[in-house]
Amino acid sequence: METKSYTKSYDLPKNTWDEMFNDSETVREEYKTVMNYLDLESTEELNKKEELSKALFMSQGITFTVYNSGEGVEKIFPFDIIPRIITAEEWAFIEKGIKQRVTALNLFLKDVYSDQFIIKDGIVPIDVIYSCPHFLREMVNVKVPHDIYIHIAGIDLIRDNDGTYYILEDNVRTPSGVSYMLENREITKRLFPDLLPQCKVRSVIEYPTVLYNNLLSLAPHDVADPTIVLLSPGSFNSAYFEHTTLARLMGIELVEGPDLIVEDHKVYMKTTAGLQQVNVIYRRVDDDYLDPLAFNPTSLLGVAGLMNAYRKGNVTIVNAVGNGVADDKAVYVYVPDMIKYYLNEEPLLKNVPTYQLGNASERAYVFENISRMVVKQTNGSGGYGMLMGHASTEEEIEAYKLEILKDPRQFIAQPTISLSSSPCYMQGKLQPRRVDFRPFALCGPNGIDIIPGGLTRVALKEGSLVVNSSQGGGSKDTWVLSK
Repeated sequence: METKSYTKSYDLPKNTWDEMFNDSETVREEYKTVMNYLDLESTEELNKKEELSKALFMSQGITFTVYNSGEGVEKIFPFDIIPRIITAEEWAFIEKGIKQRVTALNLFLKDVYSDQFIIKDGIVPIDVIYSCPHFLREMVNVKVPHDIYIHIAGIDLIRDNDGTYYILEDNVRTPSGVSYMLENREITKRLFPDLLPQCKVRSVIEYPTVLYNNLLSLAPHDVADPTIVLLSPGSFNSAYFEHTTLARLMGIELVEGPDLIVEDHKVYMKTTAGLQQVNVIYRRVDDDYLDPLAFNPTSLLGVAGLMNAYRKGNVTIVNAVGNGVADDKAVYVYVPDMIKYYLNEEPLLKNVPTYQLGNASERAYVFENISRMVVKQTNGSGGYGMLMGHASTEEEIEAYKLEILKDPRQFIAQPTISLSSSPCYMQGKLQPRRVDFRPFALCGPNGIDIIPGGLTRVALKEGSLVVNSSQGGGSKDTWVLSK
């Protein structure tokens, strides 16, 4: 079977940082081993590997559910077989920057739900906080174990055309995607068993163990043998595969709201042997649905009385309730100021320049330059509700402006950033596609651990900048190299 050089067909995009090629259009050092390996493989062999990856995803139920069409459609999570590679030096910088950012965000949450010094000192405007739908007055002066609000963070990074890493957004409520990081690695081991050790790729399989140990350490009142559960909304949730995977890997019970009950301000799990007290809840249910007595009274997903048990310190909830104020996109603007305020340090990882449309002058500027902007809802997710100015018609832009004017505070705008490109194996050749990157930070009483890897999401549609799986995106394994 004939082999070929896959780099020769690679159409390097203009004005874009490419993860595989450098400015002189030669393969970067970190990709050379992979590309040398690929060049010894025929198209037929690579096609077989691609088909094998699809079969493995299907057989293991690695799926997600899309509901935007009005009905749930379960799909295989698209996977590209070519890894995204990060050098040891790059990773050391990313790791340090994320630890700095998560530390500041955690201090902000403690402050904003207690003394509010950052508001009194004029660093963050009070109206930005109190207009945030995820600032929960029910959490004011609630003591959380070890003062840790953020136990799990998924921080989204992108790379501009000069190679600079930027923080695109913070996810500190119920961040998802880590199961795909783990499964992508398992698939890659099957496809390229020799390449991983040759490239000295760092392991990601420790994630469930680190998370489990953190959950154990967060149990209240020094319980000798804590009971930990993962609270899921159920099988109709788009991330249910992740819930089942993490519960299985940690060896804890996967429960839904009706499986739990609160008595005497304590949470119990219903079992065949009777009620068993629960000490730690890793919840994947949003705040609004956690407790119908405290929040949405129509919720059937949560547990009545859970917030009272939480306030009493009889159960730990991971992540803490009320974290949404820290990843509101209007609050995102102030995270660099938080780092300076709480840590007296300059931010290592930059924010994307961001305009708050609740500010009249910034809104006027954005409206004048909207064709070069991405406009987002401050509490949107999944790639929905965005306006990509460069790809929108005048009619779409004018209609979106009218929506903004109804409640400007709920929108922000950012200049269109190209996103870096990474090689993907498509139709028998390598093609560049845009990527972002979500590393996962785990915070416990002993500090912050960031697993050396993460979820690289790919915009599989040619020319697209939208990487969300619900919008046609996929993922690839992320290799962090050891020194």
